[in-house]
Amino acid sequence: MDRVRWGIIGCGDVTEKKSGPAFRKARGSELVAVMRRDGERARDYARRHGVPRWYDDADRLIADPEVDALYIATPPATHAEYIRRVAAAGKPIYCEKPLGTGYAQSREAVDLCAAAGVPLHVAYYRRGMEKYRKARALLQEGAIGAVRHVHVSLHAPPVGPDERGDLPWRVRSEHSGGGLILDVGSHGLDLLDYFFGPLADVHGLSSNQGGLYEVEDMVTGTWIHESGVHGTGSWCFTAEREEDFIHVYGTGGRMSFSVLDVAGPITVQGARGEEQLLFEPPEHVQQPLIQMVTDDLLGLDTSPSTGASALRTDRVLEELRRGA
Repeated sequence: MDRVRWGIIGCGDVTEKKSGPAFRKARGSELVAVMRRDGERARDYARRHGVPRWYDDADRLIADPEVDALYIATPPATHAEYIRRVAAAGKPIYCEKPLGTGYAQSREAVDLCAAAGVPLHVAYYRRGMEKYRKARALLQEGAIGAVRHVHVSLHAPPVGPDERGDLPWRVRSEHSGGGLILDVGSHGLDLLDYFFGPLADVHGLSSNQGGLYEVEDMVTGTWIHESGVHGTGSWCFTAEREEDFIHVYGTGGRMSFSVLDVAGPITVQGARGEEQLLFEPPEHVQQPLIQMVTDDLLGLDTSPSTGASALRTDRVLEELRRGA
C-alpha cells in the first residue's frame, strides 16, 4: 500500500479546519468519503472540501471497499460503538479524544482493537506539533536541569447555553461523559505523559461550584510520574478570566508554555537568563499527527499517540474526577 484512503465518521466543526483538510494534504493520504447522519450536511461538507463521496449511514461508509481507514470525529459517547464497528471491519482507526466516556469504556475499545489486530490512534495532536516536540527535547536534554515538579493550570470563564437555550455537548454527561476537563483539560495531561512518562499515585478532588450544569466544573489533583517527577494541577471552568499554562521546575531553571495556545512561545529561564522560543503553528493543527499516523500505517514512521497512551490519560482523568 502506497497511500491511505480515509473516510470520516462525523464531519462536524472539528473537521472543518483542524483535521479534515489535513487528510487531503498529508503525504500518502487521501480523503475519499465522509459521513454525517444529516445527509444534506454530509453532502455540503463533501462539496466544499472536494470529497468524492458522502454517506448518511456509518455502516455504508465503513463497508466502502475504497476506504482503507476511518477517522471517528463524533462526541465521546458514540466512540465505543463506532470503534466496535470499524474494528469488526478490520480497518485502522484514528479517533478523537477522549476514547470514551470513562476508563472502562476506553479500556474495552483498546482491548477490542488489539484482539482484532486493528491499529488504534487517538487525536492528541499536540504530540505531533513542533512546539511540544521541542519542549520535550529540551527537557530531555537537560535545558532546566533535572526536572523536579510540573504544574498545569487551566482556568476559564463559564460556558452558557447557545441561542436555542441548549448547553454545549461538552458539559452534558450523556454526550461527553463529564465536565470540560475531559475535552480541553485532557490535552495538558496527555502532554505530561508524553514529556515525563505515565502518571502514578494520582489523587484528585472534583466538585460543581457554579451550579450552571450537572457535571463537575472544578478539579484539583496531585500525582507522581513513574520517572519521579512530582505533579500538581488545577482546572476551573467558572473563573473570572482565562489562565492556561504548564510550568516545569528543574534544578537549573524553569520552562513555561501554554497548552491550548499552540502559537504561544516556550519560555526557558535558567542561569543564562530568559529565552523565548517562537513557533509557527500549522494551518491545520492536526496535520503533523495525521501525517505520522498515515506514515505509521504505511510502515514509514511510528505514531506517538496510540490507544495505549490515550488510555493512560483516560485513567488519570477518572482518578482526578473521583466523586464527580
